[in-house]
Amino acid sequence: MFIDDLASCLASRIQLTTDGLKVYVNAVADAFRADIDYAVLHKIYESTQEETRYSPARCIGCEKKAMQGDPDPDHISISTSYLVRQSLSMRMGMRRYTRLTKGFSKKVENHAYAVALYYMHYKFVRRHQTLRVSPAMEAGVTDRLWTINDILALVPVPVTKKRGPYKKRASK
Repeated sequence: MFIDDLASCLASRIQLTTDGLKVYVNAVADAFRADIDYAVLHKIYESTQEETRYSPARCIGCEKKAMQGDPDPDHISISTSYLVRQSLSMRMGMRRYTRLTKGFSKKVENHAYAVALYYMHYKFVRRHQTLRVSPAMEAGVTDRLWTINDILALVPVPVTKKRGPYKKRASK
């Protein structure tokens, strides 16, 4: 479902890299047909007996394999580093993504709102050190840094129904 959704959002051919999870190979082939340059980055881990519960094994190498189309390692590197970095930024910026936390969402709608708010701030409000502007400014989507008030202005005001008086409970 995730890969199908990704394919439906794109208007042109892309280069995609996934990790070594085998389900991606068929999912990408089914969703994109032949209209993709697709590669797999398979990480090789050292197996030791001393691994602890929260310490991952040490990565000792990577294998890059073209799966479909003609992925160009010079144009866009065959790497998952961009996604891993984005995931780290999200975990550091939103408590609900850190491990072993009480900051989780009880409702999926609230979780979606929190993620949307985080990304609006990250892309439009926050000035990134390496870019010296926001990512939205760098991409030409906007010509200024937004404020929180600009984001709040996008949120529709909910229509609330006036509730009538509460009925008295019948006594037993």
